[in-house]
Amino acid sequence: MKIVDLIEKNKPFLSLEFFPPKDKESWPAFFEVVKKLKVLNPLFASVTYGAGGGSQSSSLEIVKQMKQDMGIEPLAHLTCVGASPENISDFINSLREAGVENILALRGDAPKDVEGFDFNTQAFKQASDLVTYVKDQHPGMGIGVAGYPEAHLESPSIKEDFKWMKYKVDEGGQFIITQLFFDNRVYFDFCERLVGMGINVPVVPGVLPIMSLKSAKFILSLCGAAIPGKYLSALEKAHADGGDEAVYRLGIDYATKQAQGLLDGGAPGVHLYTLNRAKACLEIGQALKF
Repeated sequence: MKIVDLIEKNKPFLSLEFFPPKDKESWPAFFEVVKKLKVLNPLFASVTYGAGGGSQSSSLEIVKQMKQDMGIEPLAHLTCVGASPENISDFINSLREAGVENILALRGDAPKDVEGFDFNTQAFKQASDLVTYVKDQHPGMGIGVAGYPEAHLESPSIKEDFKWMKYKVDEGGQFIITQLFFDNRVYFDFCERLVGMGINVPVVPGVLPIMSLKSAKFILSLCGAAIPGKYLSALEKAHADGGDEAVYRLGIDYATKQAQGLLDGGAPGVHLYTLNRAKACLEIGQALKF
């Protein structure tokens, strides 16, 4: 089943993102989290893997189990950094053999262990190259793409970022999942600008619940999302007054209100970054009114 078709038929919805555990000994606990979150009836679940194909085989096995054993429609992340066309085709063929019909086409980050890595030397320089390849060589595969409401960290300008966003959709991207953000006005402005450019595919907002001050600062340093000053001050005050438990309560409350505001404002659904944690996501998902 194509996720773009599921989106059109099931608005509004909740979807989830997971990452593969680093070792197989952690898999039973991981799938216990997935099982717990299945009660939220996610429309689909995306599964990441690391730069340069790290944990790709684990990601493949996990999406297989999600589809075949747990009845959850998986969206397999597919990064093209360091990959050849043969690598990409092998992975997609393996997905299709498992009944998985949707990928999220991404460039991916430069491998940390390769000094002076140059994207221009790669077979696939950008995510748009991957979108084109999948559309042409694997027709019928569902293709999602990433969107950056606050622009990609490496983009020279917002205008340039929107140009490539449109190109990815024109080349075959059927729906967009956004990078995390904390101000809903950023999302709705992003959608409005896309519509103004003739882009009318579903744009699914990504929401991250902040569970500790340390993790928040680390995650924000990676993706470049801006956090509203009042919210950051509130998090810091909560941490000073009550430690990580107080930050957790504030973060869950904020994420719940943010997600509800997105749904109430007309977003087709909400994509919740789970961090492989069940409790927080259950609290948010069960509080939402669809």
